[in-house]
Amino acid sequence: MSETSADKLAALQTAREAVSDAGRPEAVARRRAAGMATARERIDKLFDAGTFQEIGALVEPDRGHEMSRDLVAPADGAVTGTGRIGGRPVNALAQDFTVLGGSIGTVADAKCGRLVKFSRERGQPMVMLLEGGGHRIQDGMNAAHFAAASPVFRELASLSGWVPMVTAIMGQGFAGPTAYASLCDFVVMLRGKSTMGIAGPALVKAGTTTEITKEDLGGADRQADAQGIADLAVETEEECLDTIARFLSYLPQNAGEAPPVVPCDDPADRRDDALLDLVPADSRKVYNMKKVIQTIADEDSVFELKPGYARNMITAFARLGGRSVGIFANQPMRKGGILDAPACEKAAHFIAMCDAFGLPLVSLIDIPGISIGPAAEDTGLGRRSGRLFFEMGIATVPLASVVLRKGYGGGYYAMGGGRAFDATIALGWPTAEICAMSIEGAVDVAYRKEYEAAPDPRARRAELIETIRGQTSALDAASGFGLDDIIDPRDTRRILIETFAMSPARRADPAPPRRRPISPI
Repeated sequence: MSETSADKLAALQTAREAVSDAGRPEAVARRRAAGMATARERIDKLFDAGTFQEIGALVEPDRGHEMSRDLVAPADGAVTGTGRIGGRPVNALAQDFTVLGGSIGTVADAKCGRLVKFSRERGQPMVMLLEGGGHRIQDGMNAAHFAAASPVFRELASLSGWVPMVTAIMGQGFAGPTAYASLCDFVVMLRGKSTMGIAGPALVKAGTTTEITKEDLGGADRQADAQGIADLAVETEEECLDTIARFLSYLPQNAGEAPPVVPCDDPADRRDDALLDLVPADSRKVYNMKKVIQTIADEDSVFELKPGYARNMITAFARLGGRSVGIFANQPMRKGGILDAPACEKAAHFIAMCDAFGLPLVSLIDIPGISIGPAAEDTGLGRRSGRLFFEMGIATVPLASVVLRKGYGGGYYAMGGGRAFDATIALGWPTAEICAMSIEGAVDVAYRKEYEAAPDPRARRAELIETIRGQTSALDAASGFGLDDIIDPRDTRRILIETFAMSPARRADPAPPRRRPISPI
């Protein structure tokens, strides 16, 4: 007796249930024991309810190799598909750690490639929830298999600057997941559970004889806070998934669309008297730049990236009048806000991302300069600071620069002060103090012989310093038209909102008809 359509549908349903969480209770129990969610549970929590359409759920692993002939790998260890986050289409992959440790098989790799194609052709963000290893050993270690190599990295690189790419490291993430994350715009980790790195402890021991725990090697304290490989570290899976949705909410679907503008009931002309006291006129006193940002931006709209890394530089998405913007700012509470190699790279990458996706830039300047000395040179700062100049030089989104206090030397240029990078508007607060370099250092370089020959060298040096300082005020800066205006700090919000509202989405690009610029780093 031949099978009916109902029989075939029943067989299909049985096959689907076999790869679902309900059909794999032992695997789910292991997840529960580890305090972790399953790959499908993560997908369900990330996407709007009922919108995720899985593709490739019924695939079988590649059994073309001797070691893989008896493999059992539901969905080949990867949940892939499309759905909506905040109402907008997004493509996503989630590694299933319960399937051969989340290793990437040949078929799973093809599923990932199909998602990349969707993202490229449809102009939709790509999200990867990663937990596991890289290449699946059972799928072949021999040259006949491995020589062709997967095109996955070329395919991911093709998305860069076109659609937002996000990676969440949801657990172990050495090797492959780290390589995927390196090409993404936003990387988030779970404290105490996530790890990243080129290789895990076992390979490190085999290759170097060094014994180290996976947390010490690649935990969030190292990779998010110390190295800045990850943009954010959070405490729970729920927070991780919420953070992904929030990150995407600031960006357009792709570079061909305008950034989102959300309804805003925070008045554009709101004036906050707290701004009058947040920045001390005495440049030797510190203050928290984050409070300035929070006061200027729409209420509860600031989303900081890399908050634990290079804390002398702040990079944050925010909204002004409902419009998404990118803010980068010196933080006087850390190293006086000076630019060192980590701060330059942090700001440069952020500026590139904002420029790619059309977010106007706000530079809040209080900078004593660029770091100097042997330790700074050992970090390659000569080129790494060049990366910041480079990104500022090729960015075409509207740029507003505001000098709150110090604007010294090359750091003032790097932050886009004055006419350095053709800012859409260049402003200063009354507390601004702009000078070609550290005043004390300049006196010691140019006037040492003079003050040492004086009857009272210390008094003469102090006199020279005060003379130069008297020529660096905000009014002096405005008098030579180096700035467009000196403003009441309470008007900053209104002026920024009005400036961006009246500005085209892109400034004119003065570059010649080159193929591409060459980054210093």
